[in-house]
Amino acid sequence: MERIGTHTGQHSLWFYLLLAVVLAVVMFVVARWQYDSAYTTIYTESAQRRIGLAEKLRRLPLAFFGERNLSDLTSSVMEDCTALEEIFSHAVPQLFASVASIFLISVGMFCYDWRLALALFWVVPLAVVTLLLARHRLDRAFVKLYHVKRGVTEQVQEGLECMQEIKSYCGEAVYNHSFDKRLNDYEKELLNHELVAGVFVNLSSVLLRLGMPTVILVGAWLLQCGEVSVFVYLAFLIGSAMVYNPIQEACSNLAILAYLDVRINRTKEIEAMPVQTGKKSADMKGYDIEFRNVSFAYETEKQVLHNVSFTARQGEITALVGQSGGGKSTAAKLAARFWDIDGGEIRVGGCNIADIDPETLLKNYAIVFQDVLLFNASIADNIRIGKREATDEEVRRVARLAQCDDFINRMPQGYDTVIGENGETLSGGERQRISIARALLKNAPIILLDEATASLDAENETRIQAGISELVRNKTVIIIAHRMRTVLGADHIVVLGGGTVIEQGAPAKLMAQGGEFVRMVKYQQDNGNDNPNRNCSVRNITSSTVSA
Repeated sequence: MERIGTHTGQHSLWFYLLLAVVLAVVMFVVARWQYDSAYTTIYTESAQRRIGLAEKLRRLPLAFFGERNLSDLTSSVMEDCTALEEIFSHAVPQLFASVASIFLISVGMFCYDWRLALALFWVVPLAVVTLLLARHRLDRAFVKLYHVKRGVTEQVQEGLECMQEIKSYCGEAVYNHSFDKRLNDYEKELLNHELVAGVFVNLSSVLLRLGMPTVILVGAWLLQCGEVSVFVYLAFLIGSAMVYNPIQEACSNLAILAYLDVRINRTKEIEAMPVQTGKKSADMKGYDIEFRNVSFAYETEKQVLHNVSFTARQGEITALVGQSGGGKSTAAKLAARFWDIDGGEIRVGGCNIADIDPETLLKNYAIVFQDVLLFNASIADNIRIGKREATDEEVRRVARLAQCDDFINRMPQGYDTVIGENGETLSGGERQRISIARALLKNAPIILLDEATASLDAENETRIQAGISELVRNKTVIIIAHRMRTVLGADHIVVLGGGTVIEQGAPAKLMAQGGEFVRMVKYQQDNGNDNPNRNCSVRNITSSTVSA
């Protein structure tokens, strides 16, 4: 019998060991499944959310970016999505696990003795209500903290971008004083935020702890009355100590979820912004650009353009001139539908551009801005923005036309040289020439030139004439220039002032009228700002192309 008992005991021991191993394997499989189904799904969804926000930002009009701070948008795309990742991957699962544990324990306790269970759990609604009442204060504190933090980030970014100016004018002390003030404000708001959160979370924790003395008192009274046994009383005391951990975790995670609405609302604000829409195809009859009584204002500001009408014809060069702030650059950007106008029509090839999808429309444009923006990539990749599938030979050809080839070949890796953020390793003239090469590579039928040679010296401006001539040949060209000699050879000149067309016509006609255009030409000549003998007018450029 002893052998049988020993043998049976050994079998039982091995059975329990095997059961423990099986349970461990099952727990591992379940944990792995939870990871694959929950965490992987959450992070994949978060990545898709970021991609969706980036796609939405890409489709928004420029007016949106003029209203919003770029660091704010970056924070929405990165920080808010990261916070949502952490909330949904950690706080929400932990909250569900805590609630499930509380539910199972509470059901067992109520089934065992509802009086002791009620004595234990009567404080839970009070703790939850306390956190819910604190939600609005937490939201306000978080929003205020966010705005102060954004101000700190903006000043850091501004300081780094303007370090040259700060040092040049010995402004380090002023900048540091202003930055210290922002940091102090941030510290103050951070402490206030933690104080608000800490007070309510700790208050809910104190309320929860009131359940333990209640169980002790009620249990002692029931024990004295003979309603419960000592075993049940001790079991409830032990259970009370165990149940407060998941309740405390649930309350902490509820406090974290208080910020969920703020994060989601900031991303939804971007998602809800209206995008520019239109037809994916357009039956354009040529590429004439016609402004018909166009009016435009930046949000609530006074109108920048008012009843502006002119036509830029295909095969001709139309120059927009006038004093600074007259609306020249705005008119050129409206021609490419960077903004939607408030009144009138802009037509390209007879089609209203408001009815054309912006991407479809911009395929017909090559634009050279005065303020050139380059990417932290190779020179070849920056030129290829004009045509993604361009071969190396095509890139080199347009680089030679834009007078880029010489300085590119002097670079350490030639066309593969990475030029830094916004082309910081290049001079202003070199950056401008890369921009012109980019436009040459695109070879679009409509060309917008905003002071395309503003950053070039006299020698390089003369050398680059051939490249610009190739760019504008047989195209619809709108140029913006402050130097009158640049536009004297244009086919049509539009003089803008105060947001309206003062006069327009061929250069000879305007010179004969003796109006605003003549006054501008004489003013620049009299003040030495222009040299009429310098061979850099648009007419010289185009005539050199024809003779070639």
